[in-house]
Amino acid sequence: MADVVEDLTKSQGRMMETVPQPPPARRSPVKFIVLGMLALAVIAGTWAWLHFRNRVSSDDAQVDGHIVAIAPKISGTVTEVLVNDNQHVKAGDILVRIDPRDYQAKVEMARAALAQALGQVVTSRTMVPLTNESTQSGVSGASAQLADARAELDRSRLAYEQASSSDIGMAEANVRSKQASNDRAQADLARMKPLLDKEEISRQQYDSYQAQARVAESELRAAQEQLNSAQKNANIRKSAIDAARSKVDLAQSQVAGSIANRKQVDVRRAETGTASAGVEAARASLAAAELMLSYTTITAPTDGAVTRKSVEPGQIVQPGQSLMALVQSQDVWVTANFKETQLAQVHPGQRAEIHVDMYGKSVGGHVDSIAYATGSRLSLLPAENATGNFVKVVQRIPVKILVDRESNLILRPGMNVDATIFLK
Repeated sequence: MADVVEDLTKSQGRMMETVPQPPPARRSPVKFIVLGMLALAVIAGTWAWLHFRNRVSSDDAQVDGHIVAIAPKISGTVTEVLVNDNQHVKAGDILVRIDPRDYQAKVEMARAALAQALGQVVTSRTMVPLTNESTQSGVSGASAQLADARAELDRSRLAYEQASSSDIGMAEANVRSKQASNDRAQADLARMKPLLDKEEISRQQYDSYQAQARVAESELRAAQEQLNSAQKNANIRKSAIDAARSKVDLAQSQVAGSIANRKQVDVRRAETGTASAGVEAARASLAAAELMLSYTTITAPTDGAVTRKSVEPGQIVQPGQSLMALVQSQDVWVTANFKETQLAQVHPGQRAEIHVDMYGKSVGGHVDSIAYATGSRLSLLPAENATGNFVKVVQRIPVKILVDRESNLILRPGMNVDATIFLK
């Protein structure tokens, strides 16, 4: 039975093969293409939404860094330039030398002025004790002379008082006594003359009276001479008083002059202070001259690469003239100008990614700060919106992004980059 069924099946198959079948209906591929594109669009949109929903990006960004302008502080002739363009230097390396001879001469002059000022201080300090001792001895000597003059005046006064009172009084009393003796002797002689003529007395007796009269007269003249001498002595003593008084006045004036000379000590001390101030001024001048001399050697203030070198040996430079610039390649950051509508959720510390056009690679970073004014407001000529045809334009605000230190890429100020900030 099974064999019969198998044979029938095979026969039916051969019959169907011999009978021609109609071709199948062809389906249009447009529908599949549209469906595929819609599916891809949905997938791409979903991926884009998931990818960009927690980040903001800006292609208006560039690398910034510290660019140090190198300029001289003094004028002079350049004697040596020790660097070339794009050469890397370290802090303290010598860049340019300026002819130092003029400034060296000023240093030597300042040094000499300082030495002179120090000598004046030494002289002034030496003169203070010398003047003090000399004026002090002058005062002591004048005081001693004044004391001697006063003592001499006192002695002259005592001598005058003695001469004008005791000596003259005794001389006058002696004159009166001798005058009385003489008067008596002359009277006795006059009485004896008639007696001699009458020969009532002897010639010897008369001669005795005559001798007594002569003695009395001589004694009177001697007493008068003593009186005159006492008077002259009193006048001399009076003149001595006047001389002693003059000596006292002179000694007093010398004492006053010596006391006035004591003020020279204060003058000398003031001169010492002035000389000390002169020393400080000379030291300041020397320090200023040495500082100007140090400016003849221009050194690198920081590590960096030389750029825009515009100085050559033999060139005369002026203070503030630009000679070259140093670019610090290690301390750089990115300034990205984001639209104001992108910064609602941006804050310092958020992670960032910086795509460098030069290398086609990205480096990591983080937000450091956000500017407090828009770029247009900080421009040289800010836009004036107080007009009737004002058009609202989305402004851009600079955001400072620091580059992570582990990056090996060399970033140069001014390079274009794309900045992306991750909000979460």
